[in-house]
Amino acid sequence: MKKILITGAAGFIGSALASNLIKNKNYFVVIVDNLSTGHIGNIPRAQNCLFIKCDANNHKEISAIMERFKFDYVFHYAAVVGVLRTTQFPKMVIDDICGLQNIFDLSRSTGVKRIIFSSSSEVYGEPVHLPQHEYETPLNSKLPYAVIKNVGECFCRTYKQEYGIDYTILRFFNTYGARQSADFVMSKFINMALNNEPITIYGDGSQTRTFCYIDDNIDFTMEVFEKDLLLNDVVNVGNDKLTTIKELAEIIIDMTNSKSEIKYLPPLKEGDMTRRQPDITKMRQCLNRDLTELRAGIGHILKAKKEGHI
Repeated sequence: MKKILITGAAGFIGSALASNLIKNKNYFVVIVDNLSTGHIGNIPRAQNCLFIKCDANNHKEISAIMERFKFDYVFHYAAVVGVLRTTQFPKMVIDDICGLQNIFDLSRSTGVKRIIFSSSSEVYGEPVHLPQHEYETPLNSKLPYAVIKNVGECFCRTYKQEYGIDYTILRFFNTYGARQSADFVMSKFINMALNNEPITIYGDGSQTRTFCYIDDNIDFTMEVFEKDLLLNDVVNVGNDKLTTIKELAEIIIDMTNSKSEIKYLPPLKEGDMTRRQPDITKMRQCLNRDLTELRAGIGHILKAKKEGHI
């Protein structure tokens, strides 16, 4: 039986990954989360799944778990997330360096074979060209969140070179779905529209984003993990279809038959990049299928809400 650790697995993407991994009865999955931003209701229940409340930044807590189970694989997804949260509380972001040190040192000493690290599109900063390519686009963001993600990527490469631990770096672009927390743009806009409240946009709404439906993210991650793909490599995980924030609001208003109006707020001082679009050549090659269209993904969320699943 393969023993797998997922940190931050009470969060949106981590819990979706855990829910898929536990379908394989040959996997024993341990979920750790300090529940600072994750939700206990996201955690799946199964005989081959165990949840332990734990802060990966706390060496005593995480070392007790990793030394007890001697994991084969680690998905390190624990992090402070959200543009507003990470810009308003940069010290919390910097503290995540402790978690990186803990996870990588303990992986070395307990025999972990491979670490899958959740990085972010934020490492690119304001892009100098589109689409953003893993090895050709400069990593030019100076925001604490992006810097720490870049540090995590350095940990991956360093521990491979020094200790032979395999890694895969997943640079997540905007991922959305039914269980995403309410402070992210997609879920925030949908909730505002369903309540016929004004949909607030920072700036003029011309910022471009791409939106990856959660199933596409998880299906790709499972392929990479189970088939040992992209070993010691970095890959963008997202969708490459551009949508402006204003267009997103208009689509959601249309799909919900909402009476909401768009309200424009002053631009954020930092953290709100004007453009973002991944080169997803590697992702397409691994998935070998079309990605979920934006309206279809939003439709899945609205259906889940209507049926009371969220």
